[in-house]
Formats: sequence, structure tokens, C-alpha cells
Amino acid sequence: MPIAVDIDVMLAKRKMSVGELAERVGITPANLAVLKNGRAKAVRFTTLAALCEVLECQPGDLLRWEAEESGELEE
Repeated sequence: MPIAVDIDVMLAKRKMSVGELAERVGITPANLAVLKNGRAKAVRFTTLAALCEVLECQPGDLLRWEAEESGELEE
């Protein structure tokens, strides 16, 4: 998937556990794990805003775009 999720990086910088983040944001640890592991198909802006507020960061600190590798050679 071309969108990478860097919640782990911010958790480490803030020395915060997944459980504490989930509790402070108001989502279940299971739903946070889905998002954190890049398996989420979408994220609500309210959830993203809450993550940024708790982690004291910007959305770009949590999400980044990565080009997909292509198996085809361009001519």
C-alpha cells in the first residue's frame, strides 16, 4: 500500500504504549493495531486529529506516501 503509517515511531519518541495511546484517543487497542500495522482502509479525520493531539504531532508525522514498486520496466 502506498500510504505508510508511522505511529510506532511517534510512540517510541513519546515513550508511550499502544494501550495508553488507545485509551487517551478513545479507540480500542485492536482498532489502533489495525491502523498501526497499515491494515486500515481508512481513518476518520476525528481519529487522526485525536492521535495528533495526544502525540503532539502533525498528520505528516504519522502518515507518509511511498511509491509502489512496479514489476514492469518502463520503456
